[in-house]
Amino acid sequence: MTFNAVHLTKNPTGASVEPSGAPGVAVAALDAEKPPVPLWVRSGRAVRGIVTHEHTRTAGRLAVRHSMYAVGGARIVARRTWEGRTATRYERMLRAAEAAGNYEVAAEWEERGQRFREARHRRRMDLLAAPVDAAKSVLVGTGMGIGSLVALGVVLAIANKDAADVVTPLMAVVELVRLLIVIVTVVWGPAITIGPFLALLALWAVGRHQQAAPNWALPAAVRNGEGEPITPSIVVKALRDLGVPALGRAIKEMGDAGASMLGPIRIAGCGVEVDVTLPSGVSTIEVQNRRRKLAENLSRHEHEVFITIPQAARTVRLWVADSGALDEPIGPSPLVTDETMTADYAKGRAPWGQDLRGDAAAISLYQRHLLITGLSNQGKTVALRSLALWVALDRSVQFLMGDLKGVGDWAMFEGLAKVLIQGPTDDHVIQVTEMVESAVDEMNRRLQAPPGTVFPALIVLVDEAQVAFMCPVKDDEKRPYGGSKANSRYFMAVRKIHNQGRAVNVLMWQGTQDPTDQNLPKLVREGAHTRASLALGTESQARMALGDKAVDGGAAPNLLRPGLDRGTLVVASDGIAIPAGQASITVRTHYIDDDAAVAITDRAKALRDGVTTVTVIERGEERDPLADIASVVGTAERVRTKDVLARLAARNADAYGKWSFLDLKRVLDGTGAEPYKSDGVMVVARDRVARALANRDADGSASAA
Repeated sequence: MTFNAVHLTKNPTGASVEPSGAPGVAVAALDAEKPPVPLWVRSGRAVRGIVTHEHTRTAGRLAVRHSMYAVGGARIVARRTWEGRTATRYERMLRAAEAAGNYEVAAEWEERGQRFREARHRRRMDLLAAPVDAAKSVLVGTGMGIGSLVALGVVLAIANKDAADVVTPLMAVVELVRLLIVIVTVVWGPAITIGPFLALLALWAVGRHQQAAPNWALPAAVRNGEGEPITPSIVVKALRDLGVPALGRAIKEMGDAGASMLGPIRIAGCGVEVDVTLPSGVSTIEVQNRRRKLAENLSRHEHEVFITIPQAARTVRLWVADSGALDEPIGPSPLVTDETMTADYAKGRAPWGQDLRGDAAAISLYQRHLLITGLSNQGKTVALRSLALWVALDRSVQFLMGDLKGVGDWAMFEGLAKVLIQGPTDDHVIQVTEMVESAVDEMNRRLQAPPGTVFPALIVLVDEAQVAFMCPVKDDEKRPYGGSKANSRYFMAVRKIHNQGRAVNVLMWQGTQDPTDQNLPKLVREGAHTRASLALGTESQARMALGDKAVDGGAAPNLLRPGLDRGTLVVASDGIAIPAGQASITVRTHYIDDDAAVAITDRAKALRDGVTTVTVIERGEERDPLADIASVVGTAERVRTKDVLARLAARNADAYGKWSFLDLKRVLDGTGAEPYKSDGVMVVARDRVARALANRDADGSASAA
């Protein structure tokens, strides 16, 4: 053999190599010696290729689908016929009512079933006497008919004077009967042939309407459930297959009448809503914990199904979105579209977005501390800023702002906020802390004012507050700025405002990322009246953000999709309309970009006399009180003395934090810029202060000369 004529050598690794001088000979010999592939193997491969081809599989699904439509239609028609002739339907509804614990309805269905049986018994008794009655009717009818025809013939014979006309009507009837027999004889054959096909077509139509075929054989759109409407039977099947044994057993006992568990299916925004009364022995938490499976059973994604707990016992409320509806953006904010809009901090509500029903979601900010949290880059700053933009349109509201990210998200508030600190460094944290502490001093001053004194709202806003809580820097007295201990300066300042600020309209708003016990202490997060959360990673974070009550009631920001549900908030607050029995509401917030925010703040600035914004809180240096007074008065024609004091304290808490009216008067006395009364309040005039400052500088220059 050729194989024996060529000797293969091996290299040191043991692999066979060709001998020198004969390249390719061994390989060619081996190929020549390979046995041919049997015909049956090649045929099998070809058959397998044909069977597994997509066209073949599509044709197979098509054949099975339409065949099962006919089989399923026959089964459905048979069941309907059986139920129409028996008391099966009444028995099923009776069991359903008993399983749901509704014994009054069960008694009603039992009574209906008994009436049906009595009526059926009467019909059967009537059928026993029917043959005799029918025979009598036929004999009487036949006799009367023949008699009438003969009488008609007699009349014709008399009229025509021809005795043969007596049988003419009778013969006409006989001819008609013969003609009908001929017609039936002609039609009967094709009817016998076509009839079964028509019946099969009718059964196929019933099965196709009910989609009575295996799921794998259905069309892709139906199999995927895209756009499938939510019906009672679909909800019942989804609950039955949820994997809760007691629920599954109860529904099986009810049969298809498990729909008696359901309330009306109501259109709710871009979806539908239905209340489900669970059978005895099934807890609402068992359904809540299977949200993903329930959504898949309803042919929806997990984020398109929300489960809440209404007031009724043993009841869950399901809100099921239309497929893909939550991925559609909502419209622009009224703050952008309505350039004439103003705000009323005390009585108004900020337009924040839309709830899942598609209704406008507006929130009251009056005397409510605010906390918004969520993962990074989910729209926290935009959601927080949109509330500040609305309340800025109330000219009485004052702002102290700290942005510990420092990328310009809040830059448009320069000229609106009394203080605006922007930056991520430890020094910025120190300045923000001192800003919050100055708000505490203002709060204490207001608390000591005469009873009945009304104060304008002072909103202390800190974005990226986790930077402040995590700051490791300590002051000269070894007190940390960050942390959550009793000597932590930022933490204690926030706690003081939470404890007493609401009474005098000093409010704390905070935005923070990725809440933990380290970057958002428990006492701080629980001090907020309005708590909102974007997408989070875990349920424990959701409890930190919203509290146990909201999460136990169905709030689940941890189930929002990071990136895809950007701007969607779960809100727990008494300042927003929440459906009865629920502890939270999901809001899709309006997106207001930087350009639109600048336009809104320009409108807000036009409503005010002018605000001098302090961007750096200076510490530990000699102060020029008269120059500082001129600076905080700014461009306003006149400023109330208490506002001058507040602005000085914000500018430098160390120098002016404890100033009173007497200190201000002491500095201005003898300068020509003394405070005076205008419209019943003490004010400081801009021109007088500027003139006093100019005269002083001129005197100083002359002396120097």
